[in-house]
Amino acid sequence: MSASVRSLWASVLTLTMGAAAVLGLAQPASAAGDAYVALGDSYSSGVGAGSYTSDSGDCKRSTKAYPSLWAAANAPSSFTFVACSGATTTSVSSGQLGALASSATLVSVTAGGNDVGFADVMQTCVLQSQANCVSRVNTAVSQMQSSLPGKLDSLYGNIRARAPQARVVVLGYPRFYRISGSCIAGLTETERSAINNASDVLNGVMAKQAANAGFTFSNVVDEFTGHELCSGDAWLHSVSVPIINSYHPKAVGQSGGYLPAFRSVA
Repeated sequence: MSASVRSLWASVLTLTMGAAAVLGLAQPASAAGDAYVALGDSYSSGVGAGSYTSDSGDCKRSTKAYPSLWAAANAPSSFTFVACSGATTTSVSSGQLGALASSATLVSVTAGGNDVGFADVMQTCVLQSQANCVSRVNTAVSQMQSSLPGKLDSLYGNIRARAPQARVVVLGYPRFYRISGSCIAGLTETERSAINNASDVLNGVMAKQAANAGFTFSNVVDEFTGHELCSGDAWLHSVSVPIINSYHPKAVGQSGGYLPAFRSVA
């Protein structure tokens, strides 16, 4: 990335990025009568999709997020939506699990990206050198492989304890970039490849821990393939204003990416 382009991106990102936080295989069953609880971070709350509910405040829960879309289409017996922008595995456990009861029959959750500093990774890659970007990505990958499994185990155990009969669906994160795509500015291909690899590692860790817990892991990579940044038809925001939208799914990413990935196993 040229110095001038990095400077332009920096002028946008530094407005609010410092305060912005990004943040088993069961057969599908009938939704009729389900008591559905949607947990997780900004990828579940719907940051970037707009149409946020007035009572959700900084959590930014969207009527265009996949939990709301699924509930509208399937009319579960109850729907409790508590996913929140910026959530980590710890804050989901401490702040969202009160919504779970033993009567819950379906639970969805995304969590893990904020535990490894996703927002800081992207800020570093956009504002600093390629070497610094790759180093920061590698640090995040190391955290995914060392500390994150235990954090996910704790969260998943807490969910199971609260909702012992529920089908629990853990959704992953998309790859962000199409390599050798249409972008003529921005990050280098080396940086994009490193970020994509980190997404793959994160999804792999989440899938393993979900299987260990007896939960269903649903990857969204296939749904977003062809719609990454630099694809020409991105379902993800790049650097955006408001900055919190950056690197989050657009409304079409929720309806065309996350919703089918959830619906296929819910």
